[in-house]
Formats: sequence, structure tokens, C-alpha cells
Amino acid sequence: MNLWEKISQAIAAPFEMFVSGFRAARGDPDAWEPSIRRFEAQDRIQPPAAGSIVFIGSSSFTFWSTLARDMTPLPVLNRGFGGARMQDVVHYAARCVLPYRPRAVVLFAGTNDIAEPQPASAQQVFEGYQAFVECVHAALPETPIYFVSITPSPLRWTLWSIANEANRLIKAHTHSDARLHFIDMTPHLLGPDGKPVRGVYRWDRLHPNKKGYAIWKAVIKPVLQADLFPTAG
Repeated sequence: MNLWEKISQAIAAPFEMFVSGFRAARGDPDAWEPSIRRFEAQDRIQPPAAGSIVFIGSSSFTFWSTLARDMTPLPVLNRGFGGARMQDVVHYAARCVLPYRPRAVVLFAGTNDIAEPQPASAQQVFEGYQAFVECVHAALPETPIYFVSITPSPLRWTLWSIANEANRLIKAHTHSDARLHFIDMTPHLLGPDGKPVRGVYRWDRLHPNKKGYAIWKAVIKPVLQADLFPTAG
């Protein structure tokens, strides 16, 4: 990719995310189709290795540009897209998860579900999570699914009670099934005052910055490594 192509992509990506986000907010089930088609085009050029750990979810995964490097030597595949909601990851699971027959799935979604002006309830977020699990396990019954908890961000702090309750419901459910796991980010992102640490978020007060992703790496990677590759050096 030459310099002009990189500049064009940098300009086009936020615009595409805005347009798709607007369509998603209006209930369009195919709002993120451009992102999914791009994944499929990439796969045709360079088919992913079998047995990867698929990361799927919303834009905090999309913006995690150093994911592959951060998770080394774990084989990972980033399939985060835009402002995905639970219903979106369910809708696209057949194209963004199942074809890869992954060793495990890591899901981060729910934060956009509770976004204003019409926040979903904690129960609705939980039901979306259940739908995703059922979709994956109907095709890949032995696949472990790791849910990365909805994070406490400065931008959506007023909605934290909903997110926290959704996390509680999902965490409780994971105890009922050995294939399900809950990775709790909350204690690592709150300061002594009990509020989100501003310095680990970007200017938008929602997505992790470099320091934020360092925390995500430090929390998520050891869990995956211990569970999926326990004998690895």
C-alpha cells in the first residue's frame, strides 16, 4: 500500500464507521456490511491459519491495531468492526466467526447497546450475549467463548449501572457452562475514587489509548495463554 492509499484509507475509515453507525442506529441489520466484505476480501487474499483465536466485537477491538503483536505467540484474528452491538455480532457470526473454526472466541460487545439516546436494558444485553453463544455453539459446540466485560468509560459513566448489571448477569451465566469465561476489566480501569481512569482513554473518552491497551493486554493475554496453551513456554 502506497502513501496515498494509506491516507485515503485513514480518511475513509472514520466516514464509513459514521455512516454504518447511523444505519445501525436506525435498525439496519446490514449496516456493517462494508466491514464484513472487507474481511472476506482479506481472507481470499491471505486465508487465516486454522485454529486462531477470533476477537470479535465493537470498535475497541477495531482500533486495537497492535493486537497480533500484543498477543504473540498466541495466534489471533481481529474481527472487530465499527460500533457493533450484540445483535450485530450475532448477525455476522456466520461470516466472521464460524468459517474460521477458531480455537476460541473473544467477545467484546454491549457498550454500544447501552449508548444513548435509547439505552438497552441489562437484560437485553444479556439476551444478546446468550444469542451469540447459542449461535456459535450450535455450529462449534466445543469452542470456548471469552467475554471481555463492558468497560467503565468516562463518556458513558452515567450509564454504568446498566453496564455493570449486564456484566453481572453475563458473569453469573458463565459459571453454568465450562465453555464460557468472563474476563473482568472493571477493577483495572477504575481509580481510587471509583471512577474511570481518564488517562487510559483516547480523546473521545470511550476507546482505549496506548496505555489502555497495555492494560487490556496484561489482563486478557495471561488468561488465554493459561487456558488454551498451558504448556507453552
